[in-house]
Amino acid sequence: MRVVVGGASGFLGSHLVSELTGRGHTVTKLVRRAPGAADESRWDPASGQVDAEVVAAADVVVNLAGAPTAGNPHSKTWATELRASRVSSTSTLAEAIAASERPAAFLAGNGISYYGDRGADRLPETADSRGHALLTEVTREWEAAAAPARAAGARVCVLRTAPVMDARSQPLKALRVQFRLGLGGRLGSGEQYFPMISLRDWVGAVAHLAEHDDAAGAFNLCCPITPTNAEFTKALGRAVGRPTVIPAPSFAIRLGAGDMSPELLGSRNAVPQALVDAGYEFRDEDVTAVLAAGLAQRS
Repeated sequence: MRVVVGGASGFLGSHLVSELTGRGHTVTKLVRRAPGAADESRWDPASGQVDAEVVAAADVVVNLAGAPTAGNPHSKTWATELRASRVSSTSTLAEAIAASERPAAFLAGNGISYYGDRGADRLPETADSRGHALLTEVTREWEAAAAPARAAGARVCVLRTAPVMDARSQPLKALRVQFRLGLGGRLGSGEQYFPMISLRDWVGAVAHLAEHDDAAGAFNLCCPITPTNAEFTKALGRAVGRPTVIPAPSFAIRLGAGDMSPELLGSRNAVPQALVDAGYEFRDEDVTAVLAAGLAQRS
């Protein structure tokens, strides 16, 4: 299978490329500089430029490109880039797929923030999107940008990704240090549901969707049993052997995190129903297993 990956140099992208090549697939990485190897192709999503022949030759196109969510949440420039980078990269690839004689399958990156703050309601992929938090609005535009590929008859999978817990990357890398210093604690009430997924399940799930021609639609990439923030806090404290007695009050989080505070205080009890229905078998089903897998990794 021939796969094209945008965002291949990122943390998730690099691990996905390794998984796909390990399974015997041929991967072309889209880069924003002059190609330095035969498996690279230059693109410029901000201006809508990508090699149409590379996309047309692909069986599957995966987009994971986008500006980091880590940044100054009080900056309008940061928020604009966060939105524009995701929408433009998705739109560029969707339009190239649509223009192909034989449209490739499109695995379009997205986020679990799509659902908004929903309390304890279980949220399978059929649940709607509510609210106007920054990342919730971004995910709507992000998903809409894949429309040209879908309209052209391509198989489209929307990857609604929850935070990927791995000690080599954020957020677990920073949280591990904080908790080991004894500074860990619940956020706000701690009652909000906090979806997450291990790196090996994220990579395994995306590769599974790439390889299965009957998989299409939205997919929640999160572990089957979503913990509350308080449950996550206790589990991480146990995992690093430290107490978790310093809660962060809601007002302080809203003040410090600005537009990103809904991601910390909002509740999304997401369940990966479509992924399970598509035949994917999770290795890490709950917070304890996810953290054990993530903390077993080293920088």
